[in-house]
Amino acid sequence: MRTLFKSFTLLLIITLLSATTAFAKDDHAKKSLVSLGDSIPYGYNLGNNNNASPSKHAFPYLIGEDADMRVRNLAVSGWTTDQMLSALKHDQKYRQAVRHADYVTLTIGNNDLLQALAKAGELSEGDQNLFLYHLNDQIEKSGVFGKITANIVQIRSLTDAPIVVYNVYNPFQVNDPLHQTGLFVLPGINEQLDLLIASLNFHYKNIAIADAFNAFGTNQAQYVIAGDIHPTVDGQRKLAEVGLETLNHFMK
Repeated sequence: MRTLFKSFTLLLIITLLSATTAFAKDDHAKKSLVSLGDSIPYGYNLGNNNNASPSKHAFPYLIGEDADMRVRNLAVSGWTTDQMLSALKHDQKYRQAVRHADYVTLTIGNNDLLQALAKAGELSEGDQNLFLYHLNDQIEKSGVFGKITANIVQIRSLTDAPIVVYNVYNPFQVNDPLHQTGLFVLPGINEQLDLLIASLNFHYKNIAIADAFNAFGTNQAQYVIAGDIHPTVDGQRKLAEVGLETLNHFMK
């Protein structure tokens, strides 16, 4: 019996030591960043063919390198707010990844806005005044702000990790007529996004805006791929920079 007791005691000590080591290891483990969004955090068109997986030049990975974090990039090119919300509600692997996040970045709504832009162009038939009217009308009909809100609320139901929400940069080159449209429309869109985040912070803490719009300014030649709307490698670096600046407020 005494031998059995000694063996049990030894086994208990070994188990406790192993558990202590495991806990210490967890305490020093890298923090995790989960990036949710569309083709922008995916890093679309950064290379000959990156349709199969996100580009390592995309801003979530650049943030991870700078902040020494593990990165799970769940961005999907072409996703709208509806598609993301469906994944957050029903895709168990997606939900599990968000649950284990220490920090979250969110870049969504761009494709909703591009759809509104395309529909406005179709309805206006080249009339600039009608175009702006239809654009505002289509944006309102899209319900994009309510859907962004629903996505953030759903994220919050899964994790209390800080959330950095990217606003909308102007994707059109300075010599593109749509550049002026962007300068006219996007400040109002981003202001509504600011108000949305401020309101959500009354109910759910630790949500902040990363200001992509002012970070890009009128430097589309450097930050946006020519003939495209997606960020260049320099553009992704700029997005990483403003994202990390925002995240640093939560890391202090």
